[in-house]
Amino acid sequence: MTGCLAHRSLMVAFLVLTAVLGFYVLCLSLDTKWSHQDQNTIYSHKRPPDSRGGSSNTSEEDLLTLKFLMIHTDEFEPRIKKLESQKDADPEINSKRLIKPAKTVTVPNRTSRTNTTSRTSAPKAAVKPTVPDFIGDRYASDPVLIQTSCVESIRARVSGTNFSARFLGDVPVLQWADHFSPEEYRRLSRYPGAHGWGSVGIDVLNVSLAVLNTTANQEMFDDWGNRGNGSRCIRCAVVGNGGILKGSKKGEEIDQHHYVFRTNGAVIKGFEEDVGSRTSHYTFSTNTLRNSMRSYAGAGYHGPPLHTETRFVFLPDHDRDYILMRAAATHTAILQGPEKSAGPPQYFGANVTVEKFKMYHPDFIRYVRNRFLHSHMLNTRYKDIYRPSTGAVMLLAALHTCDEVNAYGFMTSDYNKYSDHYYDKTHHPVHFYANHDLQLEQKLWKELHDAKLIKLYMRT
Repeated sequence: MTGCLAHRSLMVAFLVLTAVLGFYVLCLSLDTKWSHQDQNTIYSHKRPPDSRGGSSNTSEEDLLTLKFLMIHTDEFEPRIKKLESQKDADPEINSKRLIKPAKTVTVPNRTSRTNTTSRTSAPKAAVKPTVPDFIGDRYASDPVLIQTSCVESIRARVSGTNFSARFLGDVPVLQWADHFSPEEYRRLSRYPGAHGWGSVGIDVLNVSLAVLNTTANQEMFDDWGNRGNGSRCIRCAVVGNGGILKGSKKGEEIDQHHYVFRTNGAVIKGFEEDVGSRTSHYTFSTNTLRNSMRSYAGAGYHGPPLHTETRFVFLPDHDRDYILMRAAATHTAILQGPEKSAGPPQYFGANVTVEKFKMYHPDFIRYVRNRFLHSHMLNTRYKDIYRPSTGAVMLLAALHTCDEVNAYGFMTSDYNKYSDHYYDKTHHPVHFYANHDLQLEQKLWKELHDAKLIKLYMRT
């Protein structure tokens, strides 16, 4: 009897041990599977819980975005199929990298500029999540370029204002050759239009940005060292086309700034007394340029200002902008798209050089949208077409690069008193469209003025 009990105990012990070992092997197998899934989560497109509750998968929203853009280009069909089958990935969504403070680069007053290659330190990717992933509040990080010793610069003053939490000094304002890489394309191609590279194929992007490889393409004020004015601060006039400028007699004041920014249908001839005559930086997209040439030809606008000092700053919201920039900079024909031509484009003059071209970085445009012009339209069906206006991007670029900014011709609270443009022959009321939030922009200009970060021209 005792022997039977001992034998039975051994059998029970053996079965228990076998069960424990089997359970252990099963756990190891599941742990390996879960670990593999955790690694893949880095590449998934998951939105963290937001104020509306729950977490939602936004890959469907990206899919809708790409389908919308198919209206304008047929490059998105394979990308849509990829999204439908694979739920396209983003390698930085759930990464937990720590961001080091941006390196500050102080540039002395240089006396010459050459066609040198770009900076030795390559742009770094940054992760600064503050809002849901659909918005994409994660940006590249560039060394901060300091060209002056201005103690009263906007950069120095912003920390004492309500804008300090919004302001990121290391987001690249401009993009150039060093910003392209397959990894960056993967990151930015999920954002369509002006907010990313989703509207441009990787090959077009690569060959286009490769052209922007000089020092002049990297710096907003590439000729600052040659001006010889001895000033410690860079003073900028940013000139919109608003009707408030008609009869203002601000032309001489505008021209006395170091740099003068203009945009789109900037008609100058015949209006110098009110708006000045100089243009150092002209901001546009291919679409707004061509539309301006059609719409304002009767007012005297026939193309960008062609002054010796003028730099042409593209706001890229389509592959057309990259294609036009490359063709103009290399003096070659445009082989595809609406601007297809037998010879080089002539918008910028026959002798234009690559040093004259600059291009806003999509991270900067998305940063401007997210932190300065976060419109209610982002919660509507128009979210995919909404972006800051061309003038808004220009003014906020100046805010991030100039030491002092004076804004003229931008919307003020009494905009109904003025025509849409200063060159309108008869009164035209301001019109509002779904792709911009001009009233939000008007509120922002007043807030920046009240914070003494810009000086906004207003009529009392």
